[in-house]
Amino acid sequence: MGRTIEISKNNESELLSSIDQHMKSPGPLMPILHDAQHIFGCIPLEVQKLISKETGVTIAEINGVVTFYSSFSQTPKGKVTIGVCLGTPCYVRGAQIILDTVKKELGVDVGGTTDDGELTLEAIRCIGTCGMAPVMSIGEEVIGEMSVEKAKKILKERRK
Repeated sequence: MGRTIEISKNNESELLSSIDQHMKSPGPLMPILHDAQHIFGCIPLEVQKLISKETGVTIAEINGVVTFYSSFSQTPKGKVTIGVCLGTPCYVRGAQIILDTVKKELGVDVGGTTDDGELTLEAIRCIGTCGMAPVMSIGEEVIGEMSVEKAKKILKERRK
């Protein structure tokens, strides 16, 4: 079940102000998109169209940037993102099994958000903690030497 965003006069006004500010500097698209992600929690097509109209950048170019960078999302994310690293060291040490377990425990697929809007699951690539492989992140916290049992315990505690 997908969650939707609301473009209110307040958040639209905030985005327009951001666009106006960033258009005065070279290379305004990335800062505008970062602000849009912060304001709306995602950058769906309707927000991309608004940015296109105000900046003159084509929707195709905006969408290309939004879909290329993992920091941007077209759908609302949960309050906290859980990431399971699938980089090579993590993968060879069982990260896929951990990811499958987390998917089952949360009842969502990769990229999905729990029905309560709390948690979004992502498969991430190397985050530079290969010596602790396999790793899982919860928000900004990186937890190493992950196992199926440890992941289940962490999720159970997190959902309380």
